[in-house]
Amino acid sequence: MLITRPLFADADNKKTENKTTYSVGIVPQYDSFQISRIWSPILEEVEKLTGFKFLLHGAPTIPDFEKEFIEGVFDFVFMNPYHLLIAHESQGYIPLIRDIGRSLHGILVVRKDNPIRTVTGLDGEVIAFPAPNALGASLMIRADLNDKFHIKMKPRYVQTHTSVYLNVILGEVMAGGGVQKTLSQQSLEIQDNLRIIYKTENVAPHPFCIHPRIPEDVRQKVFIAFLTLSKSDKGKALLKKIPIKQAGSTSINDYEPLKELKLERFYKKN
Repeated sequence: MLITRPLFADADNKKTENKTTYSVGIVPQYDSFQISRIWSPILEEVEKLTGFKFLLHGAPTIPDFEKEFIEGVFDFVFMNPYHLLIAHESQGYIPLIRDIGRSLHGILVVRKDNPIRTVTGLDGEVIAFPAPNALGASLMIRADLNDKFHIKMKPRYVQTHTSVYLNVILGEVMAGGGVQKTLSQQSLEIQDNLRIIYKTENVAPHPFCIHPRIPEDVRQKVFIAFLTLSKSDKGKALLKKIPIKQAGSTSINDYEPLKELKLERFYKKN
């Protein structure tokens, strides 16, 4: 299953190979090859369980991804929790599935041999982030630097989590923002050369969402397919790569607490 460029899958339901086809957007935390490697086998299993066809819809950068979900391009979409609040307000996207066995938090990393041990040591330094609006890796960290530590820093946006970690290791920046998930998926060489100096508070993790134009029966079939997948050894192994360790239902109520952080102060509109 290849990642396609944007093809709007609208409410009248396209037919491909006599199957109803839906577009699936994935927040581009990684490059398109890695996203396809993680998600294509999962969607192929969901196709078998539902009888529908799913096409990965590639957005090269997080700002491109944001523009497209605000416009309602995706039928289904995996996004960060703050993106959900915006998508819910702009298009009515509904969270369908999330990992109910873990939480999301942001991390700040430095080179392992860096003498800085506390966040206050980063005052005035350049810090790398994947994008202005990445939740754990950028928004939550920048809010904490401002509200809890009252320090000034110079942000540098490098597009992906992997780029953040490489910039830190190469000494291009003093520190970088990421999340535990993406750090754990790096090579051992990268992980061994980084040290975490700060973690944000926990929030509900990324949800897999559906646009309200998609019929209720489709929503239920996809929901049941993911739960079924999560109960088999093969399915568990596939979902773990997202990672979703324990798939379960969710609702917009799980993400309402994010509003208390007032992250709109740091959110950059396209």
